[in-house]
Amino acid sequence: MSIKKHIPNSITCLNLLFGCFSIVYALKGNLIFASYFIAIAAVFDFIDGFAARVLKAYSAIGKELDSLADVVSFGVAPGIIVFQLLQLSDNLPVFIIFGKTNLVPFVAFLIPVFSALRLAKFNIDTRQTESFIGLPVPANALFFAAFPLIIKQFAEMCSCMHAYVDFFTNAYLYFVLIVVFSFLLVSNIPLFSLKVKNLKIKENIYRYLLLVFSIVLFIMFKYIAIPIIIILYIVLSLIQNIKK
Repeated sequence: MSIKKHIPNSITCLNLLFGCFSIVYALKGNLIFASYFIAIAAVFDFIDGFAARVLKAYSAIGKELDSLADVVSFGVAPGIIVFQLLQLSDNLPVFIIFGKTNLVPFVAFLIPVFSALRLAKFNIDTRQTESFIGLPVPANALFFAAFPLIIKQFAEMCSCMHAYVDFFTNAYLYFVLIVVFSFLLVSNIPLFSLKVKNLKIKENIYRYLLLVFSIVLFIMFKYIAIPIIIILYIVLSLIQNIKK
C-alpha cells in the first residue's frame, strides 16, 4: 500500500485538529488564539489540496473528509468566535425566553449552518472544478476570525483609534455581516479559484492582482487588511465575470 496516498488526508486531519483547538480557545474566551488556529487550519486546507494534486492522490474519502474538516474549522469555529464577540458587545439587543439566556448571540450560528450548506452544495456541484460558485468557507472563516485581531490591534494603538474598537464590537455590524456573508456562501456568484495551473500572466491576472494587493495591504494595515482582502477577492471575481 502506497504511503503517499494517505499524505493529503493526514494534512486534512491537521486542518480538523487546529479547528478543534480554535473551538476550545474560543470557548475559553481567548479569541486571539482561536483566530490564529483558524488561520493555521486554512494553511493546512490549502496544502492538502496542493499535495493531492502533486502526488495525484485523489480519493472519494479525501473529498468527504475535507468537507467534514472544513465544517469544524471554518464553520463551527468562526461561529463560536462571533458568538463570543456578540456576548461582549455593549449594544446587544436582549431577547430572553425559557430562563435567563439571551438568544440574540445565537444568530452567530448561522455561520456554521450556511457553511455546511455551502460545502454540501460544493460536493454535488460538477461546475466547481475550475472555479467556485459562492464564497468558499475558508475565506468566510478568515473574514470573521480577523475581528478579534482587529479589535486588539486598534486597542493597542493611540487613544484616538479607540473609537474604532466600538465600531468593531457593534452587535448590529455583526448582524449585517452574518446575513450578507451567509447569502454569499450559498449564492450562485462565480468566484475564481486560487489554483494556478501555469504562470502565464494573462491567464492568472486576477490571481496576481489579488496576491500583490494582499501583500501590500497586509504590510500597511496588518490584521485590518484581512476583511479588505476578502472583499477585494469578491470584487475582482465580479470584474472577471463582467469581462467574460
